[in-house]
Amino acid sequence: MVEKGAAYRCYLTQDELAQMRAEAEAAKKPLRIRSPWRDRVPNDPQAPHVIRLKAPTEGATTIHDRVQGEVTVQNSEIDDLVLLRSDGTPTYMLAVVVDDNDMGVTHVIRGDDHLNNAFRQLPIYRAMGWAEPIYAHIPLIHGADGAKLSKRHGALAVDAYRDDMGLLPEAVDNYLLRLGWGHGDDEIISRAQAIEWFDLDGVGKSPSRFDLKKLENLNGHYIREADDARLADLIAPRIPLELTPPQLELLRRTMPFLKPRAANLVELAEGSMFLFHARPLPMDADAALLLQGEAPTLLARLHTALDAVVDWDTEALENAVRQVAEDAGVKLGQVAQPLRAALTGKRTSPGIFDVLAVLGREESLGRISDRMAA
Repeated sequence: MVEKGAAYRCYLTQDELAQMRAEAEAAKKPLRIRSPWRDRVPNDPQAPHVIRLKAPTEGATTIHDRVQGEVTVQNSEIDDLVLLRSDGTPTYMLAVVVDDNDMGVTHVIRGDDHLNNAFRQLPIYRAMGWAEPIYAHIPLIHGADGAKLSKRHGALAVDAYRDDMGLLPEAVDNYLLRLGWGHGDDEIISRAQAIEWFDLDGVGKSPSRFDLKKLENLNGHYIREADDARLADLIAPRIPLELTPPQLELLRRTMPFLKPRAANLVELAEGSMFLFHARPLPMDADAALLLQGEAPTLLARLHTALDAVVDWDTEALENAVRQVAEDAGVKLGQVAQPLRAALTGKRTSPGIFDVLAVLGREESLGRISDRMAA
């Protein structure tokens, strides 16, 4: 590039550069270095110097960006950037162009905060006679408050989304894909569809906003659609005990009732804990309130009625519980709530008849007896 006149040796000292910077600041203008050495000959290659790009000074440069459209910058705005430092090492601007050319990169797709770099890199391509890449500068992702995404918005390491937040990879993929890109009105997009559909034409120009609530809602969809055995295997390590094969099988059988209520693997694991607690079950504060008053008496009636059930299935169990409520002259909820507390130790749970079915006769009757009136 030096031999072609596209670059030159610059002998500006640090003091001279500092003076240029001070003058630009005083004039409230950006620093655009136009070194007096760009047109001086001959230069002494032995004296300390850097190699600078001899940027065009007249006219304008236009990039046909696949996302931003035509973008034009006046060449007077492009400074003579350093290509090689005084110790002979290349700067980023030179290295990235050489690297991309050597690797045969045809498309440069990156954040639009790098758009200005394209105008500084193009003269290098042109000076070397290399094929110019197709540029696509995509908008950045912002937080819910509209500010550039940062750690305070929850932009954590990827393992935090998996381990701490319990998100499924397909949900994260889907959500990130839809940040700034779209395919009609489609919201749920599989990996196979993403591969088939993705095109730069679908990328918008405006920044997207990262909304954690929307990500969690989307994750809930993928939780509900996920294979039960896979979910059981994913949450088993989150349960603070070593599950036996029968317990793992119980977890798998219960998954159809657990997953509709969970938005992530953390909630799914917490919601499954009632399956494995030893008797007597620990009660949270809300569940304990449901066991006061007439609740122990109702539980005693339920124990008798359920003990008489021949076929331990959801239909027979529901009929028995409804009959207890009818005989006691109360609404079903007044019976189901203390029953739920006795069986799960919580105020909320999967459907109570499903809970009875998966716990089985012996465990269910044992848990009820622990909380009923003597």
